[in-house]
Amino acid sequence: MQPILIQAVFLPIILSPVVYVLGRKIGARAGWFAFAALLYSTLLILLAAGSSPDYLENYDWQPIGTFGLRLDGLSVPFAATIYILSTVLAVYSIPYMTHRIEEEVEEIQDKAERHRLFNHKIGLYFTYYLAYAAGMLGTVLATNLIQFYIFFELMLIPSFFLIAQFGYGDRVKISLMYFLWTHVGALLLLAGLLALGFLSGHFDMSLINTASMNQSVLIWIAVAITVGLFVKLAAFGLHIWLPYAHAEAPTPISALLSPAMIGIGGYAVIRLLLFLLPAQYEIITFATSIWGLITIIYGGLMALNQDDIKRFLAYSSVSQMGYIIFGISSAYYVGVSGSVFQYVSHGTGKALLFMAAGSIIMQTHGIRSISNLGGLSRRLPITAIAAMVGFLAIIGVPPMNGFQSEWMLFYGSFAGALKTGSTAKLFITAAALVATALTAGYTLVMMKRVFYGETPEHLQHVKEAGLTVTIPLLALAFITILLGIYPGLVTERLLPVIASVLGGGAS
Repeated sequence: MQPILIQAVFLPIILSPVVYVLGRKIGARAGWFAFAALLYSTLLILLAAGSSPDYLENYDWQPIGTFGLRLDGLSVPFAATIYILSTVLAVYSIPYMTHRIEEEVEEIQDKAERHRLFNHKIGLYFTYYLAYAAGMLGTVLATNLIQFYIFFELMLIPSFFLIAQFGYGDRVKISLMYFLWTHVGALLLLAGLLALGFLSGHFDMSLINTASMNQSVLIWIAVAITVGLFVKLAAFGLHIWLPYAHAEAPTPISALLSPAMIGIGGYAVIRLLLFLLPAQYEIITFATSIWGLITIIYGGLMALNQDDIKRFLAYSSVSQMGYIIFGISSAYYVGVSGSVFQYVSHGTGKALLFMAAGSIIMQTHGIRSISNLGGLSRRLPITAIAAMVGFLAIIGVPPMNGFQSEWMLFYGSFAGALKTGSTAKLFITAAALVATALTAGYTLVMMKRVFYGETPEHLQHVKEAGLTVTIPLLALAFITILLGIYPGLVTERLLPVIASVLGGGAS
């Protein structure tokens, strides 16, 4: 057993204090060290994925059991998306956070003190950033319930400080709201995990067998886990924290919170319910499919009514999480696989859109109001192209990856409804399919208002950002199109894993 995955998880954590020290000495250039650490860790993930279809590392962890890291057909799309986005956004963070922190320290008159404070803040940012990325990866690789929860919380703590210290607006209040909502959800999750572990006698996921356990107790465990994870997924009614946190976080963190972190709740629903509590999963799928549909429609309607560009994208993320919930609720292997692919396509597409929004904010000196924008395709052509790719991915237009995920998601939902003979599920699926028009509506309206039409006088001198912004944008646009043309990069291992649990041919 080669210690590949444990390096990928713990190297960024170990190096996070180092990047702080470097930040104190060399300022924003420390971001390149964070980028190198994440690039190396990403290559380790890809190496492990290429070496085995089910790569497993186990380490003794008494008395709790085994500390395990598993990279299988389900975890690969999540792990690769998390670290690819984290790596790309580390480069993007260098100019963006330089701009953001300079805004914070510009009022300090003493030049030496201003320089010292800038270096302190930039070092602190990349310290939190590395820990945050590692927490997300550790969550999707964990094979032990306690280990899973530890990493699940590790996502929360650095992201709280990233919002509280580097965000916009009333960032202290908003970061506390974010922390309280997601921590309460995590405590519900913990209650379910502890009950499941104690009743089964094991915390190692591979050893848990619920067949002989009290089924009425298990349904309450499933409900606690589901509600706890739906807080992370920002399902309707549990989404209150998301528009505030995502809108006011520094943009590189918005581009990780929305595309990478919240969708991990979907991964956990599949891993914990579908794999460990399949009977209870079947019972709750009808209710969660309705919940997913409501989330799709609500998020879309709210996005239509936003004037703040980042708040618009935040509500769009609520709607997109509805698609993930809906696909998981199909109880059919193609639909569940489609929800995983939706995580990937939303990840690349929404990251592009948040990064494009950040580019606009930087180049227009802080303008976030859509009403005050327009005609920017002539001034920011690369940003406009990247944003168009992101919008088309969110809509689900070929050859973007969003097309592949959405047809799988809806095909699976129709197939699942026909398989069970449920007229109600057929109706819900048809309603969700019609609701995609809402997604197309709010994205196209946004694109038109920001990038087309007459360029206002106050934007006539706006110019494209530098290479550390445009290259990450183009790299993610390329990945978005590549996965749309070659969806097998995601589905080849994913479909058989889900089919092995739900049944069905995975050819």
